[in-house]
Amino acid sequence: MATLNFELKNQTASENVYAYITGQALDNNNALFLLKTDGKTPYYPTSPSSTISDLTEDCAIHLGTPGSTTTVTIPHLAGARLWFVRDGKLTFYLNPGPALVEPSPSNTTDPNYNLFWDFCEFTWNDAQLYVNITYVDFVSLPIALTLTNAAGENKTVPGLPANGLDTICSELQAQHARDNVGWDKLVVTNENGANLRAPYVDQVWSKYTGATLTVNTQAAAGDVTGSVVNGKLTFSPGNIAYDQPSTADVFSNSSGAFAVSGDPTKDAVTARLAAALNRTTLLSNPIQPNGENVADYYQGAVTNHFSRICHEVTIGGSGYAFPYDDVAPSDGADQSGSAFDANPKLLTVTVGGGAVGSNLNQNSADHANIPPAQGDPGDVEKKSRLHGLKKLVHKFSH
Repeated sequence: MATLNFELKNQTASENVYAYITGQALDNNNALFLLKTDGKTPYYPTSPSSTISDLTEDCAIHLGTPGSTTTVTIPHLAGARLWFVRDGKLTFYLNPGPALVEPSPSNTTDPNYNLFWDFCEFTWNDAQLYVNITYVDFVSLPIALTLTNAAGENKTVPGLPANGLDTICSELQAQHARDNVGWDKLVVTNENGANLRAPYVDQVWSKYTGATLTVNTQAAAGDVTGSVVNGKLTFSPGNIAYDQPSTADVFSNSSGAFAVSGDPTKDAVTARLAAALNRTTLLSNPIQPNGENVADYYQGAVTNHFSRICHEVTIGGSGYAFPYDDVAPSDGADQSGSAFDANPKLLTVTVGGGAVGSNLNQNSADHANIPPAQGDPGDVEKKSRLHGLKKLVHKFSH
């Protein structure tokens, strides 16, 4: 059976850091997989007789003292996660199936809720190793990646600086002070107060009622063109149509107008529309996603400020901050914080971040000078959205 080594580096100040690896074992009929505490022995749970059953094996991998490196060995895995927790251990459960009950960043009754934890995602199969950091559900511990291939070449994703979480939380609170629409409500703290995780659409519909929007699917369908007809943004070829999306649709990228359809052309268009709405580039660029620079993103008063701030704080600016953050111009920069290689030799994953500081750039100063969007703050409904993002602003179009 093929195996691959991961080196896990503890760059936190804590001696109490643990890792967990979960996924689907591709060489064992896609069985549910966890790695045991020794970092090399597979654990394939059997189906329990009742829900919320305990694991029967210890799967907490201790990383040792700050600055130390722990090597673990994995088989081919799909849909896998490498979890880290500081100053505690994570609790996983099993449901019949077996199905893994993972830690929840939004369920206040979850035993993991008040812990400092995070994860990166990966798949390793016969074709390649693909790994990425993510801020889609929440932000907590800094995680950095270095993928070394058989030729000795490295691809690095630096991730957040050591003070990244606190910087993001401060920036969200500052954004709320500027526009008063609830970005500070994304900040979740523990009982000690420590940070744990942290009318644009109308204008778009109005513009493309009398103008043409071109979307390059970056797939077999090539370019499709559309405009708003009878209230629907309609594209051809393919007879693809969208109702005006809600804020929940824009941020989740998976509901309402932006629900996955199963039509590869429509889903490709959806990804590019969702990315442009999160980045607020649809008004300025009628040919999506090509012709854009990273500097063009998040320039509107109403934009996905969570994503903007995550990218500004992250070293190098890359990391998934919404589900379609991997959308990029055909010749443009990738913002997704991923690394992949067909011939991987070693993956080094560091928890704890680099030197204290941030990647905040002039965009932050520019946003401080953008006036609040027009609209009554009282019209802004706040709901719990997107797991760990908590009480996200519901009406993105105000």
